[in-house]
Parts: sequence; structure tokens; C-alpha cells
Amino acid sequence: MLKLLLALSLLFLNLYACKGGTQSCKQKVFDSCAITEQRVQIPIQNNQLLIFSKTPPKEKILKHDPFLSLYIIQDTRKFKYPFKINNNLSLGVIGVDNNRVIKGKIVKRQFGLESFAVFSQPLSSPSVLLNSCCDLEGIVTERGIIEKEYIERFIKIKNVSYGDFGIRVKDENHLVVVKESNPFVKSNQLQVGDIILELDSKRVKDSASFMRDMLFCSVGSTHSVKVKRESKTVTLRAIAQKKVGNEYLKFLGLSFDKNLLIIKIEKEAEYFELKLGDRLLQANTKYIKDAQDIFDETYNLKNPLNLLFEREHFQFFVKVN
Repeated sequence: MLKLLLALSLLFLNLYACKGGTQSCKQKVFDSCAITEQRVQIPIQNNQLLIFSKTPPKEKILKHDPFLSLYIIQDTRKFKYPFKINNNLSLGVIGVDNNRVIKGKIVKRQFGLESFAVFSQPLSSPSVLLNSCCDLEGIVTERGIIEKEYIERFIKIKNVSYGDFGIRVKDENHLVVVKESNPFVKSNQLQVGDIILELDSKRVKDSASFMRDMLFCSVGSTHSVKVKRESKTVTLRAIAQKKVGNEYLKFLGLSFDKNLLIIKIEKEAEYFELKLGDRLLQANTKYIKDAQDIFDETYNLKNPLNLLFEREHFQFFVKVN
């Protein structure tokens, strides 16, 4: 009985929830100071603020997602009516900033961490997506919309990380097909052209859902992936590696800047005898401009990879098996 009374009191306490329609949501965004010129700062449970910002906040950071530019800090104002994540299917979605409310719907889902969702109407950035009860549906950025599933996971997870099987997929004739396969992930058994049927015995519906499920895997966890390869159906094992960005050579323990200069060498890469500042020039005789060039040259690699580096005008090869 006490729990019921508490639930009812909380329901009536939130004056904005499902009352007054879209204008009440606009008022809640305004009252909470959720939108500024530079960032989104959404009050959530436990007197915290969920921040989206292209630059780190000056306040003490409790948690950070470098892929999505999300932060959590303490809410010093202690706004009484924190925003909740809507876990149910929404009949309507609105984009809200300090000046206007726009009705519409998501027409393209978020595809992993590289391609954000798209709304049916133009939205200002930054702003938020809400449902009619003022529950959070997404955060609007210049790159698109960060969907609620990614936001909720960031809020709940203790240590921010993402899983990666070493592949990228695409939708092709209503099938989910492997379009890229990273040869530097030793546990990767998947090949370009594989049609992914199931992940952990669950049918794979589309590429966006598969990418989300893969990213949300715990680092080091083992999964079964059923694929159709040519005329055969096989079940493979996939081990979720820690996602380290779009630079494929990071799996070897090497990190590069935009000019392909080595800026970090992990312990597992020390035997290459490379040094900070060495510049990558070629992969198997092809000149390399960026990380994508490395991948284009090396996916499904069956022979050793020869990398040409330059150090103080001296060029030398490193062989990667």
C-alpha cells in the first residue's frame, strides 16, 4: 500500500508529465535549462545532469562516453522533475528546444556510433526529442540524433565501453550482410559477404539493430553468430573486443594521428621496434592516406602485411603476420 501511495504521489508531483500536451514539454525544457547554446544538459535521476557537449564540461565529470560526447555531472540546481527514458513504443515524437516544438518521427535509425538517427523534420542543434509525456527519446546533435537506447545504456553502465566483433554490416535486399571484416582481430571468423541470420539464437532483423546489439556486448564476452556463407549455413564464435575507434591498426597496439604519425605504442606492439613519430606511408605497396585506406588494402588478408614507415627521412618495412 505504501509503495502504491508513493508511486501516485510521484505521478502527481511531476506537473509536466502527460499534462498540457507539447507545450508542457517545451515549458519543462525551459524550466530545467536543458538547452543552452553550446550543450544539452538534461536533469536525470539521483540529482545528476546528462550532458551532450563537443567540449568537456568545466564541472567535475562523473562519467564520459568519448564516442557520443556524453557526460554525467552533478545537478547543483537539483531540478525536481528529472527526465526519464521512455522504454515503450511512442505514438508521437516531438523535437523541442527553447523556442519551438516540432512534431515528426525518426525515419532512419542510429547505425552504431558512426551514423546517428534522422528525423522527418529539420531540427535545431542542440535540442531534444521527447514523447507527449515529456520522456526522453533522443538528443539532437549536428551529426543527427543519439537514440534513447544508447543514452539509457550510458546512464546505467558503470564503465563505459563498447563491444566489437571486428566487422561492419549493411542492409542488402532485406538481409544483413558483412561489408567489412577487420583482419587484425584474431578472434574474427566472419568474412565479407556473410549473411548474418542470428546473434545468440536471436533473429537479426536489420543492420542498425545488429550493430547496437554488438556494441552493447560486454568486452570479452563470447557469442554465437549464425551466418549463411555461399550455400552453407554455419554457426561461428565471436568474442567481443573493446571498440577502439575506426583505426584498424589500433588492434595491433598502434595509434596514429590524422597525419599517420604514431602517437601511442601499446605493450603488445613493442616487438615491432617502432617509435613515436614514425610515419606510415604504405601498406603492401599502396600509399596510405587514412585508416580507411589501410582497411581497403588489408581486409580478408591471407598473406603477411608489409607496412612501410618513415623515420627521419629513413624508410623501412615492418611485416605483420
